Amino acid sequence: MRKVEICGVDTAGLPLLTAKESAELMQKLKAGDAAAREKFIVGNMRLVLSLVKRFWASDANADDVFQAGCIGLLKAIDHFDLSVGVRFSTYAVPMILGEIKRFLRDGNSLRVSRSIRDTAYKVLKTREKLEEEHKEATIAKIAEAMRVKEREVVYALDAISDPVSLFEPVYNKSGDALLLMDQIADVKNTDEAWTERADLAEAMGRLGERERKILFLRYFEGKTQTEISAEVGISQAQVSRLEKNAVNTIRADIAGE
Repeated sequence: MRKVEICGVDTAGLPLLTAKESAELMQKLKAGDAAAREKFIVGNMRLVLSLVKRFWASDANADDVFQAGCIGLLKAIDHFDLSVGVRFSTYAVPMILGEIKRFLRDGNSLRVSRSIRDTAYKVLKTREKLEEEHKEATIAKIAEAMRVKEREVVYALDAISDPVSLFEPVYNKSGDALLLMDQIADVKNTDEAWTERADLAEAMGRLGERERKILFLRYFEGKTQTEISAEVGISQAQVSRLEKNAVNTIRADIAGE
C-alpha cells in the first residue's frame, strides 16, 4: 500500500488543483468538456490516494482498492450538483469511502445473503430520504417507513457493517500505536469481579459437603430441586431448606456479618 506507483499511475507526480482551478474545471466538465473532465479526475486522484491509505492494514491488493476509490470519484463527479454550494471534496469523500468499503465487503470471506443486503440497501435509501425531508432517521422511523419490524432494520445494518480487527490502530503518535483492543474494557474480569469470586469460593468452602454439592448441582448444572433430591437421596423439601440455609450463610459470610 506504500508503493509510489498504483495501477500504473505515478502517485508521486500527481498534480494538485487549487480551489479556483477545481471550480473552473467542474463548470467545464458539467458543460460536456471531455478534456476538463480528464484533468479534473487526475487532479483529484490525490484525494483518492489519501483515503486509500486508511486501509493500509487490509489484505486487499492496493491496486484494486485504488481502482474502487477511483470508481467512487467518478460517481461523485457524475452526481455532484453545482447548485448545492458545497466543496466537491466534501461531497466526494463519503462516496469514495463507500465504494472502497463496498469493494472490501464484497470481497470479504464473511458473506451476507442477497435478501439481507437488499434489505440493507432499502434501509440506507429510506434513511437518506428521511434526512432529505429533514426528519430524524431513527431505527423506529426507518422501520415504520419500510413497514417492517425494527429488529429487521438493525439486523440488516449489522450484517453489512465491516468487521474491524482488534489490532486496528486508532491513534498513532511518535511510533506508539493505540490499538482498538486497548480501548475495549472487560466488564467481566474486573478487580471487583475477581474479588467477589474469591469471596464466594471462600464462603462455599466453609459449607458442609452436602450443601456445596446441592449449590453446585442447582446453580452450576442448573438442575431442579426434584432432580437433586433423587441424586443426593433426600426429599425435595430438605433440598429446598438446605439450599436456602446455604445461600443465607454465604450472603452473611460475604457481608462480614
